[in-house]
Amino acid sequence: MNYLNNLTTAPKAWLCLALSAFGLEAIALYFQYVLDLAPCIMCVYQRLAIIVIAFSGLLGAISIHYIIGRIVSFSLWATAAIWGLITAIEHVDMQANSGFLFYSCEFIPNFPTWAPLHQWFPLLFEATGDCGKISWQLLGFSMPQWMVAIFSLYTAVFAVIIINRLLCAKKL
Repeated sequence: MNYLNNLTTAPKAWLCLALSAFGLEAIALYFQYVLDLAPCIMCVYQRLAIIVIAFSGLLGAISIHYIIGRIVSFSLWATAAIWGLITAIEHVDMQANSGFLFYSCEFIPNFPTWAPLHQWFPLLFEATGDCGKISWQLLGFSMPQWMVAIFSLYTAVFAVIIINRLLCAKKL
């Protein structure tokens, strides 16, 4: 338990979190620009969640000695992992039920008016694909199904770390 507790105060652990998310983002860009797979709106939202996880890892590594920095990093990590998981599950549901009229996705991301990421960074956040179309599979699983597994892993690791931190704090 001390090992897990010490991980949250080690910059290398936070950098591993950031690097894993940057790696996933690099893979997404490879799929988009090399394999020519157009991202849909749900893919864009999941991409944003991955970028927030990467940012939380960088922030955690930089602000390792400051409790406020760690709290913000943990909050961003948890929010992005859970939101990404919910979005990925919804995306899987859209693909499973794409023949029904009430399952369709938007074409323009619903970002806040004060942060139109799709206009600022169209190479990352412009949605040109169809949410219901399954254009790639690995081992019989579509990309959103893999993202459910990835976001579940991010969420589970967060839960283990935060529960361990709380249990260690109670012992003090």
